[in-house]
Amino acid sequence: MELRIFTEPQQGASYDDLLAVARRAEETGFGAFFRSDHYLKMGSVSGEPGPTDAWTTLAGLARDTRSIRLGTLMTAATFRLPGPLAITVAQVDQMSGGRVELGIGTGWYDAEHSAYGIPFPGLGERFDRLAEQLAVITGLWRTPPGETFDFAGKHYQVSDSPALPKPVQRPHPPILLGGMGAKRTPALAARYADEFNLPFVSIADTVTQFGRMRAACQEIGRDPAELTWSNALVLCCGRDDAEVARRAEAIGREPAELRENGLAGTPAEVVDRIGRYAETGTQRIYLQVLDLSDLDHLDLVATEVMRQL
Repeated sequence: MELRIFTEPQQGASYDDLLAVARRAEETGFGAFFRSDHYLKMGSVSGEPGPTDAWTTLAGLARDTRSIRLGTLMTAATFRLPGPLAITVAQVDQMSGGRVELGIGTGWYDAEHSAYGIPFPGLGERFDRLAEQLAVITGLWRTPPGETFDFAGKHYQVSDSPALPKPVQRPHPPILLGGMGAKRTPALAARYADEFNLPFVSIADTVTQFGRMRAACQEIGRDPAELTWSNALVLCCGRDDAEVARRAEAIGREPAELRENGLAGTPAEVVDRIGRYAETGTQRIYLQVLDLSDLDHLDLVATEVMRQL
């Protein structure tokens, strides 16, 4: 079981805040530092100093870290055109020496689109656009050097592209897809994903959706063992109940609710909960860290949880 750190900087974080977390995660042995891709805060927090762009952040981290992997959960397909996104991700992959992963989804938060003037079509069209984006991005990356790439879609058309630059990782950086959609999500993931991720769902829902995903792989003749299977869960770990309660209060949550819906409790409780997800086939967990000032939280998990996995 690999543990990765996942942050939500739209809730209020500067680049320096994110860099401090990424460097501590790197120093303590976590597998990756990921961040959300949102332009508007959620809930009652102020969101100050304001949003940071996901790929601008990762470009900075590519130069300001040494070994930790970097990625998004999930880049919104509504935010960027597929050709420029392929260029951006390939460049950040080069800047990092081949440490980048692209999590991408349809986008879902309509308020952030209206807040920053971004078109937000209906869900069906968003899925159509995501499918075409995946075809364009992977097509550009997979085109052999010296050849050109063309694509004629309903929403995106590419003509005589030199398909440059190429990422360091070949044939391309890992692509993460996920979610609880019953049909189109597993079908797209079976075709394009290197990793299938489920955000903030129960063990029972994990079993159900992993089953749908394996069936989708079998329908197209793909071995499900080719994928990495992962979950994202909120983290609230403490040495004792008092420390758990303090960390829960800091993020505006209740300890009992976090124990029910996330990875919360003492290190022993968290290890036990991780083991239950492992029994479903989960191989990797993204720990959603909401209090970015609490670097001791990462130290505790690294020393008391990760070493038992």
